Amino acid sequence: MTVPVPQLSTIALRVDGAVAEITLNRPDRSNALNEAMWQELRAAMRWADMTPEVRAVVLAGAGRNFCAGIDLAMLGGVAQAVAHADPARSREKLRRLILDLQDCLSSIESCRKPVLAAIHGACVGGALDLVCCCDVRYAAADATFSVREVDVGMVADVGTLQRLPRLVADGVARELAYTGRDFGADEAARIGLVNRVFASPEALAAGALEVARTIAAKSPLAVRGTKEMLNYGRDHSVADGLNYVATWNAAMLMSADLDEAMAAAKERRAPRFAD
Repeated sequence: MTVPVPQLSTIALRVDGAVAEITLNRPDRSNALNEAMWQELRAAMRWADMTPEVRAVVLAGAGRNFCAGIDLAMLGGVAQAVAHADPARSREKLRRLILDLQDCLSSIESCRKPVLAAIHGACVGGALDLVCCCDVRYAAADATFSVREVDVGMVADVGTLQRLPRLVADGVARELAYTGRDFGADEAARIGLVNRVFASPEALAAGALEVARTIAAKSPLAVRGTKEMLNYGRDHSVADGLNYVATWNAAMLMSADLDEAMAAAKERRAPRFAD
């Protein structure tokens, strides 16, 4: 069944074969995350998750920068959005707002297809929260990163403080979060935040798409299960992870994909997997 493409005003969505290219598309505002973009990001990720023909996702930004973080106009309007005569109810509304924004970014993790971030130019504040949700991160040489929230007097609250220490050394994550300093693509690669640095945004786009196509050629069932296991294993003990993968493979191992992979190897041809 074909899944309808969501109506999007701040995000561009394009399908290249089995790869969905999801692009933050407010280049005049450096792709700052306004209210519409938060919601549309979740809609696009849910669409990619539910569309069988999509096997991998590349997440990028239009224009000179990947993303400048949360739109300051949106941040400035929070007080009015959560206003209530009862302070407790106002704080409850704020908590619900934060939880919803967290869920918008967590939709990247919950998408069963691998999501590859292609980062160029600025990637600051909320943008770093966003890319920390992705499966893999690649950067152009001009990319600049920072955990910017401390500089506006707030605690980062949509994922960086929870996910970044699982991607880089704890002390490195703490230094970046406490200082809010900028760091470039080479340092991002050195500390393990990004997998690879490309010479230009154009080379980055081509390189990320090439990796996504490689993933898309694999067994979709195996790739989806692998992401499930990696995410589960990150948050659970080794024993829990081993138990879960045993249960998963008890259900999923004997599949048409396994048969096709074995047949293709025997016949010395590329496998052809169903969506």
